[in-house]
Amino acid sequence: MELNPNQLDIDYSVLFANIEELVLHHSPSGVETEVDRLLLAKFQNLGVETWQDRAGNIIAKIAGKNPGNGIAITGHKDEIGAIVKSIGIDGRLQVRRLGGSFPWIYGEGVVDIMGNNQTISGVLCFGSRHVSHESPQKAQQEDTPVVWEDSWVETKCNLEELEAAGIRPGSRVLVGKHRKKPFRLKDYIASYTLDNKASVAILLGLAEHLKKPPVDVYLVASAKEEVGAIGALYFTQNQTLDALIALEICPLSEEYPIEEGATPVLLSQDSYGIYDEGLNREIQQAAEQANIPIQYAAISGFGSDASIAMKFGHVARAACLGFPTQNTHGYEIAHLGAISNCIKILISYCSMP
Repeated sequence: MELNPNQLDIDYSVLFANIEELVLHHSPSGVETEVDRLLLAKFQNLGVETWQDRAGNIIAKIAGKNPGNGIAITGHKDEIGAIVKSIGIDGRLQVRRLGGSFPWIYGEGVVDIMGNNQTISGVLCFGSRHVSHESPQKAQQEDTPVVWEDSWVETKCNLEELEAAGIRPGSRVLVGKHRKKPFRLKDYIASYTLDNKASVAILLGLAEHLKKPPVDVYLVASAKEEVGAIGALYFTQNQTLDALIALEICPLSEEYPIEEGATPVLLSQDSYGIYDEGLNREIQQAAEQANIPIQYAAISGFGSDASIAMKFGHVARAACLGFPTQNTHGYEIAHLGAISNCIKILISYCSMP
């Protein structure tokens, strides 16, 4: 019996808990093992065919009734942060951005440094405030924003201790796990890394509820998206698809005609080019069948697995479905209803003949 998305009741508390679990599993671009283990177990427990490819993507396949080219839905599992550039003899780490991160977003506070052997904690520092023009920090108070080159991570470890932990140039640095714990504001979730752990929660929701679609559906928790959609490019190069839909955050800003709340957003264009209007119309029809409204936007300073894969000719048709989000690439806030409605729209879409 096919699932009617109109009858699907998604508990916000359960959805919040699922996102929280994903957020609290670190997954900086290229070092995603912690969340990989969780996702492999979760998809397998849902009884769907699951594997990890050579690019690090976690893929769950829901077999369709008819053979032929399938569709893929991606939500990237990696997150932004920082990467160690050099280590001083005093144990201070110089770090630089990994993906679209800014130090002032995180502020001074505890960060986790992921070594080869051990994850240790340090403190992201910008320097003291009680200074004059003789100190570089004075300019940060009055004139210029803090950049990674002005900051450092204090570990209070000696070089031997850092070496024993496997901390080296290239080690990933993330907001401390205890600082990442999501917070609920009525029907909203507030957290670091909703981009794109909330989208991965949508994939899990689809794996739970979508049964016997007309064609094969590939749910792809893609790797290394924040550094160039590397995982999605590998997957789409090796898997012939009729369509690719990326799940994403959608930035709330006065320059875009997007309202916060429970209404998802369908993109027509981003920095990498236009999306496929035919596929967008199909998603619109699926939303209408599910009785869910949609917002539309063309945005800049943004790219997705779908737009990048289509730009490079890996797929002929691509779309991006998102949920309105405040403070993107920071401490993000999104309505749980918008995330839930993305699940319902995609169940409707995947069930269309």
